[in-house]
Amino acid sequence: MHSVSGYVAQHKERFLEELFQGLRIPSVSSNSKGAAAMYQAADFFKGQLILAGADSATVMETEGWPVVFGQKQVGDDRPTVLVYGHYDVQPPEPLDEWKSPPFEPEVREHKIFARGADDDKGQLFMHLKALEYMVAEKCLPCNIKFLIEGEEEMGSPSLKAFCKQHQELLLADLILVSDTALYSLKQPTLTTGLRGLAYFELHVWGPQRDLHSGLYGGAVANPVNELAHILSQLKDREGRIRIPGFYECIQEPDLDELQQLRQLPFDEAAFAKGIGVPALAGEPGYSVVEQLGIRPSLDVNGIWGGYTGEGAKTILPARAMAKLSLRLVPGQEPVQVEELLRSYLHQIAAPGVAWELKALHGGNAYVVPWQGKGVQAAVRAMEQVLGVSPLPYHSGGSIPVIADFEEVLGQKAVLLGFGLESDAIHAPNENFPLENFYKGIETVAWFYHYYTLKQ
Repeated sequence: MHSVSGYVAQHKERFLEELFQGLRIPSVSSNSKGAAAMYQAADFFKGQLILAGADSATVMETEGWPVVFGQKQVGDDRPTVLVYGHYDVQPPEPLDEWKSPPFEPEVREHKIFARGADDDKGQLFMHLKALEYMVAEKCLPCNIKFLIEGEEEMGSPSLKAFCKQHQELLLADLILVSDTALYSLKQPTLTTGLRGLAYFELHVWGPQRDLHSGLYGGAVANPVNELAHILSQLKDREGRIRIPGFYECIQEPDLDELQQLRQLPFDEAAFAKGIGVPALAGEPGYSVVEQLGIRPSLDVNGIWGGYTGEGAKTILPARAMAKLSLRLVPGQEPVQVEELLRSYLHQIAAPGVAWELKALHGGNAYVVPWQGKGVQAAVRAMEQVLGVSPLPYHSGGSIPVIADFEEVLGQKAVLLGFGLESDAIHAPNENFPLENFYKGIETVAWFYHYYTLKQ
């Protein structure tokens, strides 16, 4: 195992070029016209699995975009790890804010810039190259299966059914995922919690057509005004969510882990400066780290209605719409939150408009015990490669399928991520530091060593 750093150094330029081939594929899962790119990406990762030394790899159909499944078997008496990742990416817009084209990867400032560089093609590639090393050096200590999907960025709507259909194929002792971040390589963190998600569209209708704002304004409810009023009632100025009953089912985090979380040397001023805001906001009584990981949130992701073109057009719009995301914590269920929100909308919506709430997708929060065998193997692997013991961290992001894995396959997941907060995932100029990429390969390889090491 001690040769892994040398292997990575010897092959790092090839690793990078192979990753670039995958980053050039515009596999945006939300683009219904992008089937060719989605299948191209699936075929690409199928080929990369074979090149890395997998015994077999295949592209399997789902109700949506295809899944890539591959495996490497070393012995029926050895444990099996199921590696999960995704080949789909977020839409690249707004394009004019990218310093280089999103699907033309390049290295600058010691970072890989491209859509998918971090989320999740770059991090998935760490596992492919760790497998390549272990096969080449004949030191793979367990069986490995790969499940690479194409719908994570749209909530994995087809994957739960796929897992139920192929439970025996996906049987494993542990699930390993690199689709999360760490605080830094100098003070690494290991994600032990993910927030859940409930995502909605809220539509508000008024008159049957746009009306003249002079002839009708004042007597007819304006859907844009009413939508703004509704949204203003969802949170107070201090960030507390006002939906009745929203906080009642929350499960408090483990106190020992919370104390470790508070040891993280989080620089709030640098965090604010890094994202370009004059000040931070959030619930009083909680640190920014706690607000980001162990407390729920509600945000308007988009809002539109009426005339938005150049100049003036004096209308009273016929409709308005907003997209909402609520990040949830353990104890909160997306269906329950939808019921609470729907009941509250009945209370606060004006009688002069009609409204409809559409639930688009969601998933439960997820927590993995710090003392679990898989987590402790990841801790030792990070200590081996980075020279520092990681701290536990609860991510504010959501990976709904992780909770589905536990429900359907009965196994916990280890979240061994190497992204950074500064990687701009889902935004223009997404990037992934070269050092994180290469250190991630080494850490994944060491993970297998410690996971299978007899105590």
